[in-house]
Amino acid sequence: MSFSAGSRLGPYEILSPLGAGGMGEVYKARDTRLERTVAIKVLPTHLSASAEVRQRFEREAKTISQLSHPHICALYDVGNQDGVEFLVMEYLEGETLADRLAKGPLPLEQTLRCGTEIADALDKAHRQGIVHRDLKPGNIMLTKSGIKLLDFGLAKVLEPQRTIESLTSVPTAAKEITREGTILGTLSYMAPEQLEGKTADPRTDIFALGATLYEMATGKKAFSGASQASLIGAILHTEPPAISAGQPASPPALDHLVKTCLAKDPEERWQSARDLASELQWIDQAGSSAGTPAPTITRRKKQERLWQAVAVVAVLLAAALILRNVARRTSPSPIIRTAINLPAGLHIDPQNASLAISPDGRRLAVVAGGPDGRQKLWLRSFESLEVQVLPGTDGATYPFWSPDSRSLGFFSGHRLAKIEVSSGSVQTICEAGDGRGATWSREGRIVFSAAAYGPLSLVQAAGGTPVVITRVEGATRTHRLPRFLPDGKRVLFFSGTGVNAPDNGIYCLDLDSKKISLVARENSGGIFAQPGYLVFQRADTVLAQPIDLATLRLTGSPTPIAEGVWFNMPRWIGHFSVSDTGLLVFGGASLTQKSQLTWFDLSGEKLGTVGDPEYFHVGGIAVSPDGNAIAVSIADPAGRADVWLYDPRRGVKTRFTSDPTGGYHPVWSPDGKQIAYGDANGTILVKAGDGTSPARKLFSLVSANAEVSSWSPDGRLLAIGVSGGKTTYDVLLVSSSGDGKSQPFLSTPANERQARFSPDGTWLSYVSDESGRDELYVVPFPGPGGKTQVSSSGANQAFWSRDGRAIAYRQPADGKLFAVDFNVRGGNVDIGPPRSLFGGRPVPTETFWPAPDGKRLLLAVPVGGEAPYTLTLVNGWSSMLEPREQK
Repeated sequence: MSFSAGSRLGPYEILSPLGAGGMGEVYKARDTRLERTVAIKVLPTHLSASAEVRQRFEREAKTISQLSHPHICALYDVGNQDGVEFLVMEYLEGETLADRLAKGPLPLEQTLRCGTEIADALDKAHRQGIVHRDLKPGNIMLTKSGIKLLDFGLAKVLEPQRTIESLTSVPTAAKEITREGTILGTLSYMAPEQLEGKTADPRTDIFALGATLYEMATGKKAFSGASQASLIGAILHTEPPAISAGQPASPPALDHLVKTCLAKDPEERWQSARDLASELQWIDQAGSSAGTPAPTITRRKKQERLWQAVAVVAVLLAAALILRNVARRTSPSPIIRTAINLPAGLHIDPQNASLAISPDGRRLAVVAGGPDGRQKLWLRSFESLEVQVLPGTDGATYPFWSPDSRSLGFFSGHRLAKIEVSSGSVQTICEAGDGRGATWSREGRIVFSAAAYGPLSLVQAAGGTPVVITRVEGATRTHRLPRFLPDGKRVLFFSGTGVNAPDNGIYCLDLDSKKISLVARENSGGIFAQPGYLVFQRADTVLAQPIDLATLRLTGSPTPIAEGVWFNMPRWIGHFSVSDTGLLVFGGASLTQKSQLTWFDLSGEKLGTVGDPEYFHVGGIAVSPDGNAIAVSIADPAGRADVWLYDPRRGVKTRFTSDPTGGYHPVWSPDGKQIAYGDANGTILVKAGDGTSPARKLFSLVSANAEVSSWSPDGRLLAIGVSGGKTTYDVLLVSSSGDGKSQPFLSTPANERQARFSPDGTWLSYVSDESGRDELYVVPFPGPGGKTQVSSSGANQAFWSRDGRAIAYRQPADGKLFAVDFNVRGGNVDIGPPRSLFGGRPVPTETFWPAPDGKRLLLAVPVGGEAPYTLTLVNGWSSMLEPREQK
């Protein structure tokens, strides 16, 4: 049965076909519950009548569900609708290795890297008793994050298999489905024992990997024949030409490795995928100098005596290992991924999200906005599924647990505080500005970062006066995200000056000696996780790397343990947390989903689209004053963005910025001739709107997060949202002339941002959380005069009408758009009642901008609907890594 676009299988909406194979048809689809793209594999109807095929299809689901590895395609769900069996799997963007090889061989470095990843994935499967049995280039996907091993439809839990009586049952290339009495696999990559109908084991996959490596290195199949019979004969009796014969630059060690993979006798092949992965890594590190193994003894009798001695030693060692393992064997912990559901009405803002799992792994603390729009700490119990708000935590950021998991620390209202979870008692520990992380030792000491820039401080958990314990050089240096090591005497922390600055890194402070040492050159904070890993983040991937706790030296290579994780680049923090009990929690958000620029009228009627879907940075969209150009920030999944320009009539886009520090929050000058924007290091720049002149620097801020929000109608000033100091955001006015002049305009204990000049330049609207929730205010510009509150149920993303007589704003709690009349009579501000816009429906994004005519809105609408911030719990994540020797 084939499915057309728009068809549904349960909660999954079919988008388009992806391909077909012996075990089913594959479609691209949308999960309407989680708003994510997935791949659905459907068992054809004409095969559903076969009980054996249905059984194998179910076995495929069970097989894949046991495998959790960064290089194995993940299974999300399995279902049956109206007799149609289907699997829901991870949707991958990229090309199959088969498609890539159609263009020619891979470079040596890529061959070795991909081969290592394939071997690592096979090792994971083999250790769980699963043999793939159909490894081939068509079942290997090349993605940005590395290879993904696909289609375990022919995999089988290791068990006895009956012998096939003859080769007449070998499947053709077009028919790979197992019928009664046939052999599983694809002929060109099948091992001799498969062709002979013998039991497949991990060494069968190693043969297929050898054939695949050969093809990757040479661009040619290892075995070929004019007919099926001649191909079978080649696999059973011939050796392929050496790789180095056609690729002289190939190291001899690769010839030896592949030749060993392709040995006819399974006993003569590599005996485990782990050994094969290690050899590939060694060849990669040794480069072209990797030679052949040492020559063997030439005299037969000496060789026989040598091998007899080796065999005796091997038997004794094997016996010893078996006895030891029988005495100590424990079943490997399964890796379990679970979506963490939060109550309806809770909103997690990815830009300000924080989470912390308790050391005992029983509870998760998250920062979220409730139904009232106020940001608080919420507690999710893993035992009772209970979710509760913690009173007294309004405005909380950077939560952290006490070692006994009974109390929770956090920053709020320029203070460092703690709350006892059982009683709800809140206590102020000390004054703090705009905190950037803290950590609590078993000895009752707390190390914390008090502001966006500056040193670390230490205070007793019971309260007291903090003491500065590190020294920073320069106003833009930050020491933040501290984490105690188990000894309670050393603290990991992040030190940096800007995005991707050369001296950024994870450092360690010895509290006794005050000595600071570099641990790793990374652009994120780091966490020590038992039994001995440094966990950190690169882009949207969380990695773990073995670390010696005594010397803090890293060994081996970092291994991905979670992907699609939100990373707040300007704050160098990844949205993940680990417990002492082997749990990992991470959050992902809508930046990993593309959006479509779409025009709407004010009643919410769709008018048309511009360009193709892209990853638009939150809030990064601006229409030129004449409506003839659109400036946008297009981001990657890690959050780094550049400014691009669209021609709204043709939908054609051109790059506007290309600096390593990116471009964010573009704003047009009133005459439409210039664009102001910020970069990731807090620098404000201006560039001609037609891109004909280089950017000039207006101002360098002591901040790693500056947002250009508005340009005054007379063209003289820019309103900037500045992150730093004692609050997260203040409003700064910067001269557009480039003379370097600036002045604070709104700087209070609250956070003020999104400042917008009125069309006549006499008023400034802004959003402030002084009430405990973001609300919209207006104030005379340049003053004097007091502020007037415009909204009463929360507000953000406000804009003025063209004549300045109305202000519209989005209500965060429900996403609905409202407008109020704005009039000034006798010096008094008259704010009218809110009236609903956009047909009373929610505006599905925070990224939008009004057209100059005041009659339309341009929205960056998430493709397939809004993708919310999602939380995932992973149990047993360390099983993804190389097992450590038990002492």
